[in-house]
Amino acid sequence: MNWKNKKVLVTGSEGFIGSHLTEKLIELGSDIRAYVLYNAFNSWGWLDSFSKDKLDQIEIYMGDVRDENNVRSAVKEVDIVFHLAALIGIPYSYYSPQSYVSTNVKGTLNILQAGRDENVEKIIHTSTSETYGTAIYTPIDEKHPLQGQSPYSASKIGGDMLAESYYRSFDLPVSIIRPFNTYGPRQSARAVIPTIISQIISGKKEIFLGSLTPVRDFTYVKDTVEGFIKMAEVGKTVGKLINIGSGEGITIGDLANKIIKLTGRNIKIKTQKERIRPEKSEVNKLICNKNYAKELLGWKPNYSLDAGLKETIDFIEKNLEEYKPNIYNI
Repeated sequence: MNWKNKKVLVTGSEGFIGSHLTEKLIELGSDIRAYVLYNAFNSWGWLDSFSKDKLDQIEIYMGDVRDENNVRSAVKEVDIVFHLAALIGIPYSYYSPQSYVSTNVKGTLNILQAGRDENVEKIIHTSTSETYGTAIYTPIDEKHPLQGQSPYSASKIGGDMLAESYYRSFDLPVSIIRPFNTYGPRQSARAVIPTIISQIISGKKEIFLGSLTPVRDFTYVKDTVEGFIKMAEVGKTVGKLINIGSGEGITIGDLANKIIKLTGRNIKIKTQKERIRPEKSEVNKLICNKNYAKELLGWKPNYSLDAGLKETIDFIEKNLEEYKPNIYNI
């Protein structure tokens, strides 16, 4: 694909994965419309950290995916849509489930309908491994049953099913990418890896976490972004759902000890009750079967967990003011 001839819309461009994807599209020479959630502070999230040279190469579009008319305007004259805008914090979904449905279901519907009306070439819709719930079997392939174990995961399942329905009902050229736990620079402190690192770097002698036994499959953000790019480039992905993950699992406790070792600190780990999910809502094991991604996309992770963690530690050390290690970031 010649990206220089493509007008690309990235929703959620100001966020963690979205900002890295936007950077990659700048490198590829795309004509980029970066969709940013409107706010009174005129904040562009992580895009504010971009150099003027990078910002000059993108069009900032302020809006809200929950607004049908605004989305329709954003999609006009666009060839490819990367839809990443979503509410993603699992703990907050217990307090405000309706907002998750509004953004993750209705927002996705707005993108799909606008894409259909504007005859876009392709929509890459972003799912999450949380839709699988606690694994019935591992590694988890694309045929694994879906389980809504939190309002967040239920809302993402709803968005995924809408995307599938628009492909089946209207031949909309949509593909679904399902990343497992992505981590790296710019990830917020509501995620476990920045939570661990920011507490350590801030000088604490003991760090607070939730349950230490869940197993997760961590993928470095640059590898995840390559998955997004390949999803757009490969024609055979239309109508397909593809997992993106390392294929290796690690418990949260072992992960925390690995990070402590990499930072060279002497730290104690304590479990804090408020950080523990409700028992039936906790997802105990997620390990990706990446065979389909390798077969269809030619994708595989290039970063080891240690290599990715070192880059993430370095970033948080330089940007600790962006985090709030003294509170529980819900």
